[in-house]
Amino acid sequence: MEITKDLVKKIAKLARIRLDDAEADKFTTQMGAIVGFVEQLNSVDTSGVAETNQVNGMENVLREDEVKVFPKMQELIAGSRHPIEKGQIKIKKSI
Repeated sequence: MEITKDLVKKIAKLARIRLDDAEADKFTTQMGAIVGFVEQLNSVDTSGVAETNQVNGMENVLREDEVKVFPKMQELIAGSRHPIEKGQIKIKKSI
């Protein structure tokens, strides 16, 4: 993949980063070198390597949810700067 100055400027725009021409030239060179290093992986022979997405053999290590009562819940809630309603902290609607 060729990294061009226009591509760098497009990426910067998407990331909402302002770049002047000198910075765009600098990052074009740097990103090109990075992509070049990654492209070297295409030359590695992986034909005898099994596909994997993890290596420790564990699968779906989950635990059952259990409700635990916090003994000082009212003290914890009372420390809120927001109003308390029905034993819960009431905050402004966020959606």
